[in-house]
Amino acid sequence: MDTAVSELAALRGFIDRHPRLFVLTGAGVSTDSGIPDYRDTEGEWKRQPPMTLQTFMGAELARARYWARSMVGWRRFGHVQPNASHLALARLEARGHVAILVTQNVDGLHEAAGSRDVVDLHGRLDRVRCMNCDWRGDRHDWQEALHQLNPDWAQIEASVAPDGDADLDGVDFSRFAVPPCPRCGGIIKPDVVFFGETVPRDRVDRANAALESADAVLVVGSSLMVYSGYRFVTAASRSGTPIAAINLGRTRGDSLLTLKVELPCAVALEAL
Repeated sequence: MDTAVSELAALRGFIDRHPRLFVLTGAGVSTDSGIPDYRDTEGEWKRQPPMTLQTFMGAELARARYWARSMVGWRRFGHVQPNASHLALARLEARGHVAILVTQNVDGLHEAAGSRDVVDLHGRLDRVRCMNCDWRGDRHDWQEALHQLNPDWAQIEASVAPDGDADLDGVDFSRFAVPPCPRCGGIIKPDVVFFGETVPRDRVDRANAALESADAVLVVGSSLMVYSGYRFVTAASRSGTPIAAINLGRTRGDSLLTLKVELPCAVALEAL
């Protein structure tokens, strides 16, 4: 308990000394909303790594598997709500302490909680897009299209997995039909950055510009194992910008941190 109290006091001091924060969030922020994370406290995979762009685009069966799991998982994921961590960060922004919030999550919960200046680094799962003509659509509407083509799958129940899909084992995905793009007949993909895909340059540029003017970096709920987020921590370290992290377990950037708070995100953030 004494350790927790001292860590929280150190975190408050860090915020007081650095009023304009570059906030970087990861999966640990959303676990209290019922969304599982991918990694354990050592930063290792808890489950199979997520879908890669190459696999998704290269095989019809892979796309059927993805969308079948997504259709089942979306029934819950599409209705998740912000938790205390999201709300605390929104309050911190409202008080002028957040220069920008960059999230590696695709759930849109920071915006739902009231955060305004958000970079969704890996996109948003509530949108879909065509990989051929760049048609864009709403994920709830896409869910209806999936249901219409696959009514037998509507009653399947499974545990929720990270990124909005579900754990389905022993299922014949070859009988799952994926609708084509309504405009050109192309391949529809969730509007998120898959592993093996590049984060759009404008998002990175916007985040880097905010990092240059921030007083410090606050990492919340991320192991920093994915380079797309880790790059901002290394950039901050090179420029001498202080870095604090709230995370249960090891992060890839531990050696670069000014302060490490090993407490649940909500506990630490609500104490602010």
